[in-house]
This record gives sequence, C-alpha cells and structure tokens, in this order.
Amino acid sequence: MEFDPFKNRLCRNIRNELSLSLMEAIHSQNIGPSIAVAQKYESECTEPFIDRYIRDRLTRYQIILDQIRSTQLQRHDTFMVALLLWDQELFFEVHEWLENKWRDSEGSEKMIFQALIRAAGTYIHLEHGRIAGAGKMASKAVASLIRHRARVPSCYNVDLLIEKLKTLDQVPPKLGASPLRAESRQSTQNSKHQK
Repeated sequence: MEFDPFKNRLCRNIRNELSLSLMEAIHSQNIGPSIAVAQKYESECTEPFIDRYIRDRLTRYQIILDQIRSTQLQRHDTFMVALLLWDQELFFEVHEWLENKWRDSEGSEKMIFQALIRAAGTYIHLEHGRIAGAGKMASKAVASLIRHRARVPSCYNVDLLIEKLKTLDQVPPKLGASPLRAESRQSTQNSKHQK
C-alpha cells in the first residue's frame, strides 16, 4: 500500500495536520509542533507506508527550518519560504503556505500566488497518478505565469517551471535560487563592484 491522501482519509488527515504544523514550526522556528503531530499518528498507526511518510516529512521540515535559520531568511518572506518548500518537493505545504497569503493579496501578486498554488497542485496530482487533474491545473498555472511573468520574483526559474508544466513533466523542477545560492550570487556581485 502507498500513502494516498486522495483515497485514504487517514492519509489525508496526516498530510493536512503535518502541513499545518509546519506552518506553525516556520513561524516559531521550532519543529516541535510537527513532532507532536508525528508522535500522535505514530502511536495510532502501524502501517510502514505511513511511518515512512511521516519520517520523510519530518526530515524535510527540519531541512527547511535549518535553511531559514542559516540564511537568516525572514519568515514573512512568502516567496522565498515557498521556494524552499518547492525545492524540497513539499508541494502540499507550498499550497498551504501560499493560500493564506493569496487570500490577503491583490492584483498581480494574488495571481502569482494562485499560479504557484496551481503549479504545486499539478505536482500533487502527478505524484498520485492523477493526470487529468494535473493537466487542468497546469494549464491554468501556465496561463497566469505567462501573463504575470515579469512580476514573479527573480529568484524563481519561472521559464523552467512553465516548460515543465506545459509538458506535465513528472520530475518536478528545482526552481533554482535557494537563499543560499542567492546570497552567494549577491556576495559575488558585491565583491565585483568593490574591486
């Protein structure tokens, strides 16, 4: 058996609760909320596929928190946190992270958030073999990303994302400029200007 939140309510509950706990963990810079959710389900569930999912999520959540800390990234930097989540292939978490920001935003920013949510949704569907749903989401995401391309933060490799979404490539793209690489590029540019 595999972890499938589309077909299994327990899987859906675990995914949703872990994802919400990560939002809290990002804001508090402490993985404690996610560990509490994991322990709750580990004591209730003995299925190996559930344990693997939980362990994998906790590992990636800790990576995200470490990246935020090590780069001194501001937790309210919505786009950068979403990028870290994306590059860890935490697509449901990308959706959760951006959804609240999307509700409170306006104009092109709102459309970019919606496009990124749909792009993440595409990979959620692809991960579970739901090609038709992925195709619908991808086409909407692509149209909006193309329309608002100039307003997407430069740290995103939006052209690669559009290309991958157009072809429904099952391998999710790494969107590129993690804060570490962005800081490295900025340091390189600054040192060139100082010479």
